[in-house]
Amino acid sequence: MQVEAVFAGFGGQGVMLAGKLLAEVGMTLGKEVVWLPSYGPEMRGGTANCTVIIGDAPIASPIISNPRDAVVMNRPSLERFCPTQKANGFAVVNTSLISVRPERKDVKVIEVPANQIAIEAGTGKAANMVMLGAYVGATGLVPFDAVVAMAKHEFQKKAKLIPVNVKCLEEGYKLGKGAGG
Repeated sequence: MQVEAVFAGFGGQGVMLAGKLLAEVGMTLGKEVVWLPSYGPEMRGGTANCTVIIGDAPIASPIISNPRDAVVMNRPSLERFCPTQKANGFAVVNTSLISVRPERKDVKVIEVPANQIAIEAGTGKAANMVMLGAYVGATGLVPFDAVVAMAKHEFQKKAKLIPVNVKCLEEGYKLGKGAGG
C-alpha cells in the first residue's frame, strides 16, 4: 500500500512542518517515506506545499501528479490540488479560510475550521496541527499517539508550545475521526 498526500497553503501557515511530522512518523514505523517540499518565490505569504508519500514498498518517484489526499489551508491550494486528486481520496479543507467546497463527488471532504479551533486552543499559529490531526483522524494512516509523540519531540526546545500544539492535534483528530475515519 502507498498513500500520497499534498499539504498546501501560504508560506508561514506551517504546511511544511505538518507534512514533515507525518513523514517522520512514517519513518519511525519503518515505512518507506518521501517528504518533498516546494516553495513559491516568497517565503511568507507565497505558496508552499509538500508531498508526503508513505508506503510499504520502495517508492519509485517522489513526484506525484495525482495525490490520493490533499490537506489545503487556503483557497488557491484547494483550486490547485483538489482537482488533481485520485478518486476515493480525502480532501481536508480549512473552512476558516475557504468558503467553497471541492467540486469533487468522488473524494471524502473533511471540513475543518482550523484557524478557529487553534485560536480557541490558545494560538492561531497552530492551525496546521489541527489540520494534521484531522487528516490522521480521517485516514488512520498512522497511529495518532505516534503523531503526538513526534510533535512533542519537535517542540522540545520550545516546551511551552507543546500543550497548545497537542490540544490542536487532539481537536483536529476528533473532528477527522468523526467525519472520515
